[in-house]
Amino acid sequence: MKWFAAAFAAFLLTAAATASPALSDPYTIDTGHTHVGFKVSHLGFSDTYGTFNNVAGTFDLDPDNPEKSSVEVDIKTASLDTNHEKRDEHLRGPDFFNVEKFPDMTFKSTKVERTGEKTAKVTGDLTMLGVTKPVTLDTTLLAAGAYPMDKSVTAAGFNATTTIKRSDFGMTTYVPMIGDEVEITISTELRKQ
Repeated sequence: MKWFAAAFAAFLLTAAATASPALSDPYTIDTGHTHVGFKVSHLGFSDTYGTFNNVAGTFDLDPDNPEKSSVEVDIKTASLDTNHEKRDEHLRGPDFFNVEKFPDMTFKSTKVERTGEKTAKVTGDLTMLGVTKPVTLDTTLLAAGAYPMDKSVTAAGFNATTTIKRSDFGMTTYVPMIGDEVEITISTELRKQ
């Protein structure tokens, strides 16, 4: 669900490379300005929204060959938050994320394909519940350059979206009553190390 927070970053690096030659060093996620969210159908009557609040990652940019840029992201599954503690406890349990056995979801990029001046498809390996599957994110670069409130900081930001099937990762509890397809949305800022 937010687990993909990872993939998106690779594109950011790609687009940032062409947007500004100053963006040539490793970047890290600015956790205070990052949102990894998901939406899943609840019995067809409503959509349940949630976030993962503990996301970390590194992004390496090759400005001469943006396609060779890379991203690695780690999401702590116990940081899941749907604003309903009883439901969150169930989601953290063995029926869903099984956070005791699988405390991390990870993403490692494998391919960056530019689709426009500020857009790209970022593909990578998402590992959740011990299962690794390819995931592609549609990403959009929002901005890259000196941070307006502190010109000594170089930053970049982007949005990304994708849809996954949770059953592909072995999360089958209550499918199809609780939706199999999960929409992922990511908005993040990166800071140059």
